[in-house]
Amino acid sequence: MRLIKDFLTKLSKDYDKEEPWLGYYNEKTRKIKFTDKTIYEYLKESVGQDKDYIALNYFGNKMSFNELFEKIENASKALRSLGVKKGDIVTICMPNTPEAVIMFYATNNIGAVADMIHPLSAGPQIINYLQQSKSRILLLIDFDYIKIKDLLKNTNVYKTIVVSPAESMPATLNIGYNLTKGLKIKKPKFDSDFIKWNDFLLKALTYNKPYTNTMKCDELAIILHSGGTTGTPKGIMISNYNFNALAQQGGVNVSNVRPKDKIVTLLPIFHGFGLGVCLHCPLCLKVEVLLVPEFDSNRFYRMIKNDKPNVLAGVPTLWEGMMTNKKYDDVDLSCLKYVISGGDYLTVNMEERMNDFLHQRGATINISKGYGMTESTAATAYTFDGTNEKGSIGIPMIGNDFCICEPDTIKPLELGLEGEICVSGPTIMMGYYNNTDETERVLKKHEDGKIWLHTGDIGYINPNGIIFFTQRLKRMIVSSGFNVYPSMIEEVIAKHEAVESVCVIGIPHQYKMHVPKAFIKLKSNYKLNNKIKREIKELCKKELAAYSQPKEFEFREKLPKTLYNKIDYKKLEQEELKESE
Repeated sequence: MRLIKDFLTKLSKDYDKEEPWLGYYNEKTRKIKFTDKTIYEYLKESVGQDKDYIALNYFGNKMSFNELFEKIENASKALRSLGVKKGDIVTICMPNTPEAVIMFYATNNIGAVADMIHPLSAGPQIINYLQQSKSRILLLIDFDYIKIKDLLKNTNVYKTIVVSPAESMPATLNIGYNLTKGLKIKKPKFDSDFIKWNDFLLKALTYNKPYTNTMKCDELAIILHSGGTTGTPKGIMISNYNFNALAQQGGVNVSNVRPKDKIVTLLPIFHGFGLGVCLHCPLCLKVEVLLVPEFDSNRFYRMIKNDKPNVLAGVPTLWEGMMTNKKYDDVDLSCLKYVISGGDYLTVNMEERMNDFLHQRGATINISKGYGMTESTAATAYTFDGTNEKGSIGIPMIGNDFCICEPDTIKPLELGLEGEICVSGPTIMMGYYNNTDETERVLKKHEDGKIWLHTGDIGYINPNGIIFFTQRLKRMIVSSGFNVYPSMIEEVIAKHEAVESVCVIGIPHQYKMHVPKAFIKLKSNYKLNNKIKREIKELCKKELAAYSQPKEFEFREKLPKTLYNKIDYKKLEQEELKESE
């Protein structure tokens, strides 16, 4: 640990020295009360009488809040007709489409739990998630069917609703998609086990019983998936209270946003950042959500130019892509009220470049930065006017508390000292699903009586209450905003009979910031050949999500070791860094 010497001045504001960030909030904001409604109840309450406002915009097809609520009610009845009751788990394995949004809120409306899965997960991963949750209903994007069709029988799922990304597209785009990508996708035989989206909605006609949602705000509402702080796959339990608190905090942070403003929701809704910050919060603010199911640089450019969004949220990869694309040389960005970066650390260099990029194109704002993790329902800290210092991650969002602890202890350190970042507040998860040991490892009660999330990140808080991230305590790679865990990749590669040892590290990438690279040592009785290389790559392709697959494989006769005879991954990182320089 070291004393940070850059910040020795004290603010003249009158506030608690133990929570100096409160000086940036006004008295009304400090007294915020977090709602006790369910997620869907809070959305409806927030929209009020303005149901004619546009809620979703999908490739130009616009859906008002009134239409959205009608579809949610129909989907709620359809779920009831399938026997889904309070506490049951409904798995949503979808990109950003209206059907995914409708199912998410419908699940909450009947008191069930939404289990959000990354659609680019490998087939065995999807099955593992379904087995862990014992989910019985699955909303599945059509291109995933081929990955799980032979494995689904090993789960409790008895009804799979299959959706095409073209389902809600305008007619011309729908036809074009089905004549190109759609023809390559193997569809199931629709029967009692597999049904189409529209056939699912028709089931609402057969359900005439009244139903009331008796779900309470502190009950489980969402399961999100992450490797946590150790890299082992875990289900993260989020309550109605957690999720709505994030939306209310977000409303404070983007105070210049107004109803009918627009946000581009490119970040995936199976991720806490995408689901909470880019979908639920904007909808509760009556903002038009432009849903993007898959990133396409040309379409994204046209969306910026033609739709003139007021809010962009993304990962550093996106900003790098914009800055290096000459199409944006003459684009007008004066429409932007907020550009929010999260999912990975934004370097000072990129922050300065992005601010110049915005100002040169008419924007009057600087890029804002968020900090958080799935275990904290996405964001916990945010930079806004007065706190957006270069290199910082902002101040705690209202209602949250931060402290810096000596690593591997619950001992708090003074302001300015570097240690593990710990967070407490209304958005901290309920725990890991069916995993008490891992929950107790990261959620700890401190001497102040509060429950604190130990993030596994290292940083410090300056005397002004502004937080700085410096490095990761946990071994993790962030690639295009996705968390990639070396231990998971190593476990897969080690399954190959020829592999004696393997080590995976993150290496720099021009757009993705970092990508995984695997260093492999073969057993002495095997000689490296193309067949082994191909088999290892195929193994990774089969068992790992697309974003987790190594971009490079390097075979060595030996791997560096530490004094304790463990593979020295830090030395490999140093070698790669030296080579890239």
